[in-house]
Parts: sequence; C-alpha cells; structure tokens
Amino acid sequence: MLLNESEKIHPSRKGLKSTIIGILLNALLAIIKGVAGVLGNSYALVADAIESSFDIFTSFITWVGLKTASKAPDEDHPYGHGKAEPLAAMVVSLSLIAAAILIAIQSIENIRTPHDPPAAFTLVVLALVVAVKEGLFRFVHKVGDEVASNAVKADAWHHRSDAITSATAFIGITIALIGGKGYESADDYAALIASVIIVFNAYRIFMPSFAEIMDKAPDGRLVEEVKEIALTVKGVQGIDKCFVRKMGFEYFVDIHVIVDGSLSVRTGHDIAHSVKNAVLQAKPTVYDVLTHIEPA
Repeated sequence: MLLNESEKIHPSRKGLKSTIIGILLNALLAIIKGVAGVLGNSYALVADAIESSFDIFTSFITWVGLKTASKAPDEDHPYGHGKAEPLAAMVVSLSLIAAAILIAIQSIENIRTPHDPPAAFTLVVLALVVAVKEGLFRFVHKVGDEVASNAVKADAWHHRSDAITSATAFIGITIALIGGKGYESADDYAALIASVIIVFNAYRIFMPSFAEIMDKAPDGRLVEEVKEIALTVKGVQGIDKCFVRKMGFEYFVDIHVIVDGSLSVRTGHDIAHSVKNAVLQAKPTVYDVLTHIEPA
C-alpha cells in the first residue's frame, strides 16, 4: 500500500519534537551556566552559556527548516520544499563556527589578562551539563538517523559540541584549582581548545548538507536496492541507468529500464508505472519515481 500524505510528513514531526525539547533544555542550561560562570569567575563556563544561547537560535533555525521541508509540493515548488532541511543544517554549522570564533577571541583576551581562579562549585554545574547534553545528543542524533535528516543531526552535534565545551571547561577548572597560583587561566585555555573542537564539528555538519544541496548520490545501498526492485517487474529485461537524489526527508528516483523493443507504447507505459509502484511500495522513503523506457 502506498503511503498517504500524512504518513510521508511523519518524520518531520519526530524531528520537530526533538528540536523543541532541545530548545527548552538549552534555555534552562544557558541560564544556569551563565549565572554559575559569572558568580564562579569562570569564562569557560560563560563561553559554555554563550554556546547554549547560540544553540537556542540554531535549534529554532532547524525547527523552521523542518517545518518548511515538510510542506507539500505546490505550484511554485513542484518538487516540494525538501531543500529547506539541508539549508537549515548549513546555517546551523555556520552559526557554530561563529560561536567558536567569539569564544576563541574572548579566551585569548582572558589569557592575556590576569584574573582569579574559578570557584570549585562550577565543577558540579559542568558535570551536570555534560551528562544532560551528552544524553540530549544521543536522543536527537537517534531521531536524525531515523528520519534521515541532516538538519536534525546537525542539531544533535550542537548538543555534543556543548558537552565537549563543558568537558574541556571541567578539565581546565580542575587544573586551575589543583595547580593554584600560575594556573588561573587554565579554564581559558580549555575554552580555546573547545572552540577548535566546535569548528571541527561544524565542518562535519556542513559537508553532508552541502552534498545534499548539490544532489550528491546518497550513500549506502539505496541505488542498488531500487535496481533490484525494478528488475522484479514483469517485462523489465535490464537497467540502463538509475539516479537517486535526496530531497529533505525523502528521495527522488530517475530510472531507465530496458524492455522488449517490439512492445506497444501502451505496454511500455504500463511497465513504467509498474516499476514506479513497485519501488514506492518497497521503499517508503522514496517520494517519486520517474521511469524512462529503453528498447532492447
């Protein structure tokens, strides 16, 4: 049975739910880390709060991208609005880089300016943050895998970056407290290291999204599976070409099948529709199939 429209947009609803959960948790953590960082004299924790604030913005961008990508095709967008999803992921990755640059600049400034060491209670806050953000990363990334969404995965990596930033801050503050005089800037160095890690993660987010925008062939066995399905259709003698491109949560297939050259146009037309229906029934993530008939 072919999927109806409501079933096709179901993946976006899962992604939207995980994004909203992330926004709410980020807002709470940003406040906790910001207050603790100021009171505890830890710029690494303040930097962490800054990133959480960026996470709220980028999660909202993800939410908008998912909402737009889930819209049905219309007269102006006959292929749907799926490209909004990787575009959102690219915006998220660029925002990550911007946050990393801000953190790096302030970290260098703090390293050059003598200051008191952070308070010990900030370690408790950071330990809590690492646990929450790592758990959130695993939850959101699992959703991203389930719905095959680069935007949701990008949102997940934002949470992992936050966990990494908090972990490096924890190490830096611990060194500052144990080392005593002369080690006051350890947490600033930790924030600087975290900014480099954030840039690396941003690159990991950007490239798959850019590839999707450029209609790169999807990884995995999807193309081969589509060919195998088409070959099971009565009248199909072989496959000449098969192209697959991702559009948001779904895939569009262009396939050239080889049939007996003496068949009538109507019979060839029926075979083409049979190929399309077979692929759509077997692969729910495929939105449409354009079948071209090649005479043997």
